Amino acid sequence: MLRNKVLSALLMCAFVLPAAAISQTAAPAVEKGVATAPAVKVYTAPKAVIDQIRDEGLNRSQVMQTLSYLTDVIGARLTGSPNLVRANEWTRDTMAKWGMQNAHLEAWGPFGRGWVLKSFSAQVSAPYDIPLIAYPKAWAPGTNGALNADVVYLDAKDEAALDKYKGQLKGKIVMISDLRPVKADFTGIGSRHTDEDLTKLAAALDPATVQRPARQGQQQLTPEQEARRQAALMAGKKLWFAYNEGAAMLIDNSRAGADGTVFVQQASVANDPSAQQSFANRPSPWKKEFESKVLPQVTLSTENYNRLVRMIQQGEKLKMTVNVDAQYIDGDGMINNTIAEIPGTDPKLKDEIVMLGGHMDSWHSGTGATDNGAGVAVAMEAARIILASGLKPRRTIRVALWTGEEQGLLGSRAYVKQHFGEMKNARNNFGPVDPNAPKPELVKGPDYEKLAAYFNLDNGTGKIRGVYMQGNSAVRPIFESWLSPFHDLGATTLTMSNTGGTDHLSFDAIGLPGFQFIQDEIEYDTLTHHSNQDVYDRIQADDMKQAATIMAAFVYQAAMMDDKMPRKAVNLN
Repeated sequence: MLRNKVLSALLMCAFVLPAAAISQTAAPAVEKGVATAPAVKVYTAPKAVIDQIRDEGLNRSQVMQTLSYLTDVIGARLTGSPNLVRANEWTRDTMAKWGMQNAHLEAWGPFGRGWVLKSFSAQVSAPYDIPLIAYPKAWAPGTNGALNADVVYLDAKDEAALDKYKGQLKGKIVMISDLRPVKADFTGIGSRHTDEDLTKLAAALDPATVQRPARQGQQQLTPEQEARRQAALMAGKKLWFAYNEGAAMLIDNSRAGADGTVFVQQASVANDPSAQQSFANRPSPWKKEFESKVLPQVTLSTENYNRLVRMIQQGEKLKMTVNVDAQYIDGDGMINNTIAEIPGTDPKLKDEIVMLGGHMDSWHSGTGATDNGAGVAVAMEAARIILASGLKPRRTIRVALWTGEEQGLLGSRAYVKQHFGEMKNARNNFGPVDPNAPKPELVKGPDYEKLAAYFNLDNGTGKIRGVYMQGNSAVRPIFESWLSPFHDLGATTLTMSNTGGTDHLSFDAIGLPGFQFIQDEIEYDTLTHHSNQDVYDRIQADDMKQAATIMAAFVYQAAMMDDKMPRKAVNLN
């Protein structure tokens, strides 16, 4: 897989330059968001090294071949599924073949049950046949053969309206969500960050300095937030009602998308709306103890769903025939992350670690290309670029391909807890604070002081435009230096903003430097994210090459610094 390399004499000399000859500038350390001494030196790789990384990454890229195998050949990688196991093993073996060391699978869990969709069909069968674009929800049970039943639209906006459906749902296929208007798209669903967007990001305030309202009572919601909250509560009540009335199957409307795009995730668990449960103990369909509370569930494309509702409203009597052959996979419930390394070469620094990665699990209706096969392929490619360029990092570089991210960053959180530590008594950002609750406590793990930094990619196929600094102002001069050679590729922006929903948060939560790159949106939220359109064909090859090249340069330079990346203060209040 590695190309033949013919290095110029200048480049060969660059690899062996003494530390004193390498550009080092001072960056302030940070304490409680304020720059303080001592200074942290900024390592800037020689131009010849950056040029070599660019040449390998842009002209001899393997990133699309890697992504094609992961998505086209292996396919969807739902947490706990056989395909995810195959992806674990293939990524491990591929990185080992490239020359990475200590390539292995590292277990976490127990998670719960796996789930496989073996076959599926759905259509309206009366008054005449209508083929449907639809997908079963993950972890929903099968139908034990074809289900042919009457269709009922549960049109209830409040609890009082549910009464008229008492005794009407037993054995029926119940359409449980509302119509969703589909409007013409006059602007296009794809987009990149504009100069104005990036300027606003760059001007964002340090989140630590933003005054937030006291959380002594219930937070005040905007009218839009309150409307969404009420809609979610009513959806839960409708689900509980349909379950208790003996519905045979639930059908819902794709939450977004058009043109046959279906956004679909996990099945919902019927749960008594009056029950009080914590977020950590919420009912999850992959937990065997909730199997009896999960009905067969299917999501329809909006155009199909809306049409069927309108037919019912016009007085038409519908029947559907649906056949779901789904299988639960029981076992010990353990899931694996894939880990592989480029060993460090400096006797004093080789035990320190620079990490990079993305999550490998995906949803089941597509092949997990933009979410997040792209990040996996870019992280693997960044490591391959460093190997193929003949670079010898001082610190160990470790690729981590996470699993269980879609269920709550589970794989990365477990890894961070095992190796680096945990925040006990952590508080969430919602609801009132109990003044008598114990304060958060940082418990450091065996490798807490060894991690230099973690870099994550998980916002689709878009090229890198900069870095979210996560409120860590001390890294600004470092990242400014590292972005400089890539301004011509569109990577220019640093923002103090936080960004959520990706695995870097597992590191950031305990005060470790974890960063997500700013990426162009492309079609992420509008088309591919958690939908049946999350496939290889939506990937932008040039963006992937650019992202892998920049990630390789960032990771390599972090591995070459005299000091670890500066850390922001941990909030224990």
